[in-house]
Amino acid sequence: MSELYRIVLIILGFVFVGLGVLGAFLPLLPTTPFLLLAAACFARSSKKFYNWLLNHKVFGSYIRNYRERRAITLRGKIISLVVMWLVMGYTALFAVSNIIVSLILLLIGAGVTRHILSLKTIK
Repeated sequence: MSELYRIVLIILGFVFVGLGVLGAFLPLLPTTPFLLLAAACFARSSKKFYNWLLNHKVFGSYIRNYRERRAITLRGKIISLVVMWLVMGYTALFAVSNIIVSLILLLIGAGVTRHILSLKTIK
C-alpha cells in the first residue's frame, strides 16, 4: 500500500468519525454507518487509530456490538427513537411547509425505526 493511499484512508477515517459524532446529535445523519466506515478505513491504514476507535470510551462498545452481534442496548434504542421522533416529528409538523417533504421525513423515520427495532437488544 502506498503512503499516499494510507494517508487518504486515515483522513477519510477521521472525516467519518466526525460525521458519526454529528450523527449522534442530528437525527437524519446516521451514526453507526459512519463509525463503521471509519473503522474500515483505520483497519486498512493505521492499527493505532483502529485500536483507538474500537477502545473509545463512547463509541468503542457501540461499534463492537453492532459489528459482532448486530445489537444495541435497550437504552440506546429508546434514546435513539425518542430523540429521532421528537426532532423529526417537530420538523415534519411545524418546520416544513411542504407536505411531500413532511411525508418523506416521516417515511425516513419509519425506516430508521424499523432498522433499530430489528437489531438485537443487549440486556
